[in-house]
Amino acid sequence: MRDTTVPSASFGARLRAALDARGPLCAGVDPHSALLAAWGLSDDVAGLERFAGTVVEALADRVAVLKPQSAFFERFGSRGIAVLERTIADARAAGALVILDAKRGDIGSTVEAYAQAYLDVSSPLFSDAVTASPYLGYDSLEPLYATAEKNGAGVFVLAFTSNPEGASVQRALIPDDPGGVTVGAAILAAAARRNAGAEVLGSIGAVIGATVTDIPFDLATLNGPLLAPGLGAQGATPDDLRVVFGGALRNVVPATARELLRHGPDVSALREAVARSIDECQVALGY
Repeated sequence: MRDTTVPSASFGARLRAALDARGPLCAGVDPHSALLAAWGLSDDVAGLERFAGTVVEALADRVAVLKPQSAFFERFGSRGIAVLERTIADARAAGALVILDAKRGDIGSTVEAYAQAYLDVSSPLFSDAVTASPYLGYDSLEPLYATAEKNGAGVFVLAFTSNPEGASVQRALIPDDPGGVTVGAAILAAAARRNAGAEVLGSIGAVIGATVTDIPFDLATLNGPLLAPGLGAQGATPDDLRVVFGGALRNVVPATARELLRHGPDVSALREAVARSIDECQVALGY
């Protein structure tokens, strides 16, 4: 039966405990068509279900975080969403925290509905945290923040992402700001204000690509988790984390998907690969 109990600790505190206990790694669950084919699976709901179940079986009892990419489930319609619901529930039951990679962003009643869908414990899609796009304005996501706080969950806002197209928005200067603050830095500053005073670790995190350099913000002041996608297939290595994150290394949640998942569908091979990745990230992040 799905657990609908509100966690007794904040997401930030639960994430800190998970990283310390299981090691600093977030494993992506990205069942795109090419990967299903590489696993010898059909590109349909049956293949999706087999893929997601194998990843949960192999990894959910040993990684701190699993991160399903919602789009790869949504493409199969309602039956794909049903698989996503089971994947989230089974991963959490095995002890992993789940960050749903949905990158939602909107205003008013729509973002309120997203909050109810992903961050309310009564929802079948409830996740420990969700990724969100703040580019309709940081405060447009207020229903996500409020619902997350009420339900012991978290939100990761996109700040400085590794895709080349992101820089034109994220590194643009705030109009009429005499300090020359970039949009991405303003988002991080707003998240830091939200996390101010949080003990252990705040619950409003940021997405910072592991391949990004020259971030115009002191990440140590965020007082929240830093989700760092890009290890492996996107070209980043664990050693790059020291360059990008500096004094905030202990708050980094390195994320990898394709580089890890290519070792499937063999469960033992997946477990060996994730153990190596955790060891490398522990060394790089000073655990």
